[in-house]
Amino acid sequence: QVQLVESGGGSVQAGGSLRLSCTASGFTSGTYCMGWFRQAPGKAREGVGSISSSSGRVYYADSVKGRFTVSQDNAKNSWYLQMNSLKPEDTGTYYCAAHGDYCYSFFSVSLYNYWGQGTQVTVSS
Repeated sequence: QVQLVESGGGSVQAGGSLRLSCTASGFTSGTYCMGWFRQAPGKAREGVGSISSSSGRVYYADSVKGRFTVSQDNAKNSWYLQMNSLKPEDTGTYYCAAHGDYCYSFFSVSLYNYWGQGTQVTVSS
């Protein structure tokens, strides 16, 4: 059974930075896609970025390209979201997620079958 635990959320002013962490337990050998999603109040959950465990291939939503970076530490079964130059529109609950395959260039909530508990990110102006 796979379980994801995330941390690192908080409140920052616009232009600030935060680093989110996600650690998985229960992964078996093979390739996983390790992703990040976010959800603002009253809005649908949307993909932020992802990384394939085997290849290191990364994908980003257009809204965060150049500002956010996804990285991994496979020895720790962990992945991270470094968020720089934060904007108020980045505010929301951030979730780490995973599925047992390579990442795809698009983000689909239904594709990910493992989810973290969520961590709040608030960016004030």
